[in-house]
Amino acid sequence: MESILVYDTTLRDGAQGEKINFSAEDMIRITQRLDAVGIHYIEGGWPGSNPRDVKFFELAKKARFKHSRLAAFGSTRRSNTRAEEDENIIALLKAETPAVTIFGKSWDLHVKKVIATTLKENLAMIHDSVAYLRSQGREVIYDAEHFFDGYKNNPGYATKTIEAAVSGGADVIVLCDTNGGTLTFEIEEIMCKVCPNIPVKVGIHTHNDCGLAVANTLAAVRCGAVMVQGTINGYGERCGNADLTSVIPNLQLKMGMPCMMEQKFRHFTELSRYVSEVANMTPFNGRPFVGKSAFAHKAGIHVNAIMKTPKAYEHMEPETIGNERRVLMSDLSGKSNVDYKARELGIELGGRGFDSKKISKEIKRLEHEGYQFDAAEGSFELLLKKLTGQFKPLFELESFRVAIEKDKDLACRAYATIKISAGGQQEITAAEGIGPVSALDNALRKALNKFFPVDLEKMHLVDFKVRVIEGRDGTSARVKVFIDSRDQKSVWSTIGVSTDIIEASWQALEDSFQYKLSHT
Repeated sequence: MESILVYDTTLRDGAQGEKINFSAEDMIRITQRLDAVGIHYIEGGWPGSNPRDVKFFELAKKARFKHSRLAAFGSTRRSNTRAEEDENIIALLKAETPAVTIFGKSWDLHVKKVIATTLKENLAMIHDSVAYLRSQGREVIYDAEHFFDGYKNNPGYATKTIEAAVSGGADVIVLCDTNGGTLTFEIEEIMCKVCPNIPVKVGIHTHNDCGLAVANTLAAVRCGAVMVQGTINGYGERCGNADLTSVIPNLQLKMGMPCMMEQKFRHFTELSRYVSEVANMTPFNGRPFVGKSAFAHKAGIHVNAIMKTPKAYEHMEPETIGNERRVLMSDLSGKSNVDYKARELGIELGGRGFDSKKISKEIKRLEHEGYQFDAAEGSFELLLKKLTGQFKPLFELESFRVAIEKDKDLACRAYATIKISAGGQQEITAAEGIGPVSALDNALRKALNKFFPVDLEKMHLVDFKVRVIEGRDGTSARVKVFIDSRDQKSVWSTIGVSTDIIEASWQALEDSFQYKLSHT
C-alpha cells in the first residue's frame, strides 16, 4: 500500500490563526520537532513576504533534516510578467529549498474579480511558473486554490487550471477547499470525478469553516489523494485547517494507511503540546487523540468498566499516541474512581476509617459546596492523603495580612505580611506584588526559603481563575479559585472555595506549595 505523504503548513497557514505569531527562531524549533516525528514536507513560509520568513529560510539553510523536505511557499507569477523576472518566483528560488509550493487560481471568479486578468492569462501564469521552477531543479507542489468552489461554479475551467499545472511539470496537484465550505459528500463526488484524470500525485488541503476539515481530508484520501496538508492542532485562519493530530492517527491507525513510522506516534501528544506552548495557545483538552481529556473518565460506571477492560470505553490505547488514561474525581464519581486514583497515586486507602466508599461520599459533599476536583488534581491528591492520615502539612499558616494602596495617579499596589510555622519554628516575612495574590505568593516564597532547600524560583503560577458559584448572592457569593502551577517537570492544579476571594485564593495557593514540597 502506498504511503500517504504528510505536508505540514503550521508555520505558514497555521500562523495566520488569530493570536498566533511565531518568531523565526520559533519556526526553526517547530521544524526540528516536525522532522523528528517524520513529517514528510514542512512548509516554511513565504520568502520575501516579510523579514521573519526571510530570516527563517536563512536559518533553515544551516539546519539538517533527517526525515523532512522543506518547502517554500508562494504564488504563480503575476500577469504579463516573465516567470524568471517575477520577484516572488525569484524569492522562492533564493530560499534554496528542495521543494516549492505555489498556488494559483482555479475559480474563474477570482481570476476575473480578484487578480483581474483573463482566463487565458491565468492558465499561462500557472503553466509558466511551474515549468520555470521545475527547470531550476525544484520539486513543485501546485496548490489549486479554491478548487472545489471553482469546480462547482465552472468545472470545465477549473479542470483546465489543473491541466496547465500538469503540463508545466508539477509533481503534485493539491486540490484546496480554501473557504472551507464544501461538504464531505461534495468532496467525494468531485474527487472521484477528477482524480482519475490527473496523471500525477494528488493532494488535499481543507479548512474547517464547517467543522469538516478532518472528515473532508479522510474522504479525499479514500477517493485517491496521496498527500494530506494540514497543521498541528488545526491552527489556521478563521476556523483553522485540517488538524494533523487527528488526520494522521485516523489514517494510519483507523484506516490502515501508513503515514509515519509507528515508533514516532508515541511522541505525537508531546508534539501537539509543544506547538501549543510555542504558539502561546492554551492546549484544548478536548482535542481528539492528543487532548488531556481524550482518555479521561468521570462517570463511576465507566471507570468500573475500564478497570476490567479499557476498550469498553476507549477506542484505542492512549499510550499508542503518547497520551495517558485519566480518571477524574467529581460528584459523579463512585468508589471505582477512588480506587483507581488511589492506585495511580500510590495511596493506600482505609486509614482513619476512610475507605473508597466513605471518601467518595466526602468528595460529593465538598463538590456540593463548590469544589471541583476534576480540575484540581493537586488538591485532590492532598485531600486523599489528609483523609487517610498520610499527609502531614510541611508548613502551617499562623496569620497573614494583605493591604492595597491606591492613589489617583498610580496603579494599585499590594503588600502582604505572612507568619508561618514549620518544624517547630516560626517565620514572618513581608513582600509586595501586582495584586494581593501576587503579594501573598511572594511573601510565602520568602518564608519557605528559610525552611526548605528547594529552588522555588523554578516554580511558577501560570494561571489564576475565579468562578462565582452562585451569582444571585452578589458580592457575598461563594467563589472558587483555581491556580495552575508548574516547575521544570510537571503542571498541577489546586482549588480554594470561600465567600472571600482572598481566602479562596490562599487555600489554592497553600495547596500548590504543599503539593510542590511534598513531591520534592
